[in-house]
Amino acid sequence: MRLSDSVPDPESWETRSRTTRYADEHVEVVTEEVKTPSRVQPKLWTTVLRKNAVVVAPVTPAGKFLLVREERIPVRSSLWEMPAGQIDGATAPNQKQIEAEAVRELREETGHQLSTGGELLALGYFFSSPGFTNERCYFFLARPVEPCGPDERDEMESILECRAFAPDELRRMIVDNEIRDANTLSICARLAARGFFALEAR
Repeated sequence: MRLSDSVPDPESWETRSRTTRYADEHVEVVTEEVKTPSRVQPKLWTTVLRKNAVVVAPVTPAGKFLLVREERIPVRSSLWEMPAGQIDGATAPNQKQIEAEAVRELREETGHQLSTGGELLALGYFFSSPGFTNERCYFFLARPVEPCGPDERDEMESILECRAFAPDELRRMIVDNEIRDANTLSICARLAARGFFALEAR
């Protein structure tokens, strides 16, 4: 199944044509002619189609958040981020597949797993950049987590380190622009809205 096969055509949205410009196992670039609910004439738009993804906020028994520092080639910088990754296999994964991917990314990127009696709490999803891509990222809070041995990172990833940050440290990093990626900023906003993390200074 191609990535473009997962793009819905809801009622009153009509795809008149689609041309694939590039495709590999991770992304597909398409130019589409789309009739939207508010337009009489269809609009031409180029979109990067991506697999769904997960973003995990792991919390230690001490109440600290685990972040990884990863080299990001497009921005020529290493960034502190919450663990995240694409969901392989299914273009329209069910909840069990999404949760399994969240647990796998937690283990691979941080070397941690849910403690006995811990919980993996789904916090909804967001679109990372809806004017450019259809990527949908699912949020999870994992608490508490514990070390489970050496991380099993994908050889394509460039994670330099994993470290635990207290909520006050994480808040300062956001204020000082040390946290700059959409995934981490977005999950922090969702955590704050749900009462799991306070963004205001205390």
